[in-house]
Amino acid sequence: MQATTAKPVCSARSDLRGRAQKLGLWGLLAHWEDIEAEPWLETLLRYEEEERGRRSLENRLQRAKIGAFKPVADFDWSWPRKVDREQIEDLFRFEFLSEAANVVFVGSNGLGKTMFAQNLAHQAILRGHTARFTNGSALLNELAAQETGHALSRALRRYFEPQLLVIDEIGYLGSTAKHADLLFEVVTRRNLVKSTIITTNKAFSEWNQVFPNAGCIVSLIDRLIHKAEVVEIQGESYRLKEAKEREAQRAKARKARRR
Repeated sequence: MQATTAKPVCSARSDLRGRAQKLGLWGLLAHWEDIEAEPWLETLLRYEEEERGRRSLENRLQRAKIGAFKPVADFDWSWPRKVDREQIEDLFRFEFLSEAANVVFVGSNGLGKTMFAQNLAHQAILRGHTARFTNGSALLNELAAQETGHALSRALRRYFEPQLLVIDEIGYLGSTAKHADLLFEVVTRRNLVKSTIITTNKAFSEWNQVFPNAGCIVSLIDRLIHKAEVVEIQGESYRLKEAKEREAQRAKARKARRR
């Protein structure tokens, strides 16, 4: 009976020591034999773990630069003419992230592409991953502005580091062949290693118009969709719908005040 009782106690002490080592609490570990039986030890380790978890989450959210966004729960699924709700909701299981697969949202303006991408980045961070959200033009202009090969390599590393990279609004502004080469470099470095989400208002058949005279377009698209979920959304702008509704409410309020 004594041997049976001692085993879980030893295991619990070993677990506490392992947690202290993971936290890097070397001062405690140096005096472990003196404190391992203290009743406050587990509480102290828990406080340290919780605080480090909180600070890590706060730091990852800040570095992600997601910005303000509307939660998916507020999305009007009945508005788009075409949207695969099951496909989008399945993305929030994050199997694509564990598989290092990509996601491409394709659709015209105001249909929720950016909102879905922001929510995915936010939820990925809450699950313990790292993420970064960036506008496509900002990313490409930043990379194109690097004056040396070393500076470019350093900038590219920043976009390789996060487990999830979101590149928003590819195709909204015209770009150059050099921009296409840089986007190809980003996608290639992350290909089959880490996940990338791209939102675009252009079908892939129109990307040669976005990046005129770029020789890498076929290879770029091939790398991007080799292992990817392509989510197509069709319909009229939801933002335009909301603007019309707000104007109708204002008109109604003005009419009521005149009475």
